[in-house]
Amino acid sequence: MLVYELLATMPQQGKVEWIGLRPAKRAELDVVERVEALENRGLVGDHRSQREGGKRQVTLFQAEHLPLLATLTGHEMILPEWLRRNIVVSGINLFALRDRRFSIGDVILEGAGTCPPCSRMEKTLGPGGFNAMRGHGGINARVVSGGEICLADTVHLLQETEA
Repeated sequence: MLVYELLATMPQQGKVEWIGLRPAKRAELDVVERVEALENRGLVGDHRSQREGGKRQVTLFQAEHLPLLATLTGHEMILPEWLRRNIVVSGINLFALRDRRFSIGDVILEGAGTCPPCSRMEKTLGPGGFNAMRGHGGINARVVSGGEICLADTVHLLQETEA
C-alpha cells in the first residue's frame, strides 16, 4: 500500500467527550453539552467566533493524552478545562486529522495544524507543564460546514468523496 492510501484510511471513529467555550480571551471555560459551529468562524460562545477566518476556529484535544499529561506533571488527574481547548475526543488519532477534513456529528471541520501549548501551561500544570504538553497539545481546525456538536457525537475522517 502507498503512504497516501494509508493516510486516507482510518476505520476508527472517535467520540466527543467534553466541550468547553471561552467567552473572552483569558476567561475561564464554560463547560457545555452542545454548541453551534458557524462556518468559517468557530463555536458560538467562544471568543474566536467573533471574527471570520483563521486557523484556530476550533481547538481539539486527545482524551487519551490526559492521563499521560497527569503522569508527566505529577498530577493525579488533568481536567480538560485546564488545557483551554474546545473539544476533547477519544477513540481516534487527532494528529492524523490535522490536514484532513473530518466530521463531528453533522459539522465538517478541516484540520489546520497542531495546537502547541502556551506559556500559561507552566502555571496551570506546574513546572515543566509547557514541555509536558509539547507534542500533546491537540490540533486546530476550521469550520467548513456548520451545525451542532454534542457530547457523544461521532468523529470520523471524511473520504474525498464526502468532503
